Amino acid sequence: MQNESNGSGRKRAPGLAHDIVAELTQRILLGQIAPGEKLPSESTIVREHGVSRTVVREAISKLQASGLVETRHGVGTFALERDQHQGFRLSSDTAISVRGILELRMGLETQAAALAAKRRTDDQLVRMRQALDDYQSSLANNDSSVEPDVRFHRLIAEATGNTYFTDIIYQLGNSVIPRTRINAQERGSTDLMKLGQAANLEHEAIFNAIRRQDPDAARAAMLLHLSNSLERMAVE
Repeated sequence: MQNESNGSGRKRAPGLAHDIVAELTQRILLGQIAPGEKLPSESTIVREHGVSRTVVREAISKLQASGLVETRHGVGTFALERDQHQGFRLSSDTAISVRGILELRMGLETQAAALAAKRRTDDQLVRMRQALDDYQSSLANNDSSVEPDVRFHRLIAEATGNTYFTDIIYQLGNSVIPRTRINAQERGSTDLMKLGQAANLEHEAIFNAIRRQDPDAARAAMLLHLSNSLERMAVE
């Protein structure tokens, strides 16, 4: 079977994302892209490598999951300071790591949601609402909803008032969102838009429980969300 193209002659083979990851990783580790320096734009990487934007986004997601870069919404992707990605590290390739992260989160974030329901401030609640509004807007515009999704989960961790929860969620980075850790070949025909819409309903249930300051409902809503995430990703 021939490689899929996007109509302009650019290839979309899963291995191409790996090639981009390898090249950018080498440039970052050798200091050719310095800590804090912006990576080449998506359009530049598309042009230089002759691949689709989907391949580039997959590569950037893998770099984020590895802790080498961070993406600032509307600004670009930047190499992280070295001490920010030393120590706790995550594999960025296997479906097993997706299951592992979700199982970790089931223990961590269910308790975080319960504590957030008890301890959240009005300001934190406003910021959670904004994150979900941004998430819904991204879905409606067919844009990536990863950033507001991650932001919502980070805000819940922050609302616990316990910095250990916050530290772990920040260390996990964008890998807290399972759909960023499954490549195109593993994903097959999975419709990420439908997954995002399903997750959106679950986010609202979590938010409403935290808003009502109902820790038991918040814990149950988060557990349902993460259990459904595992099922939606069809991780074996």
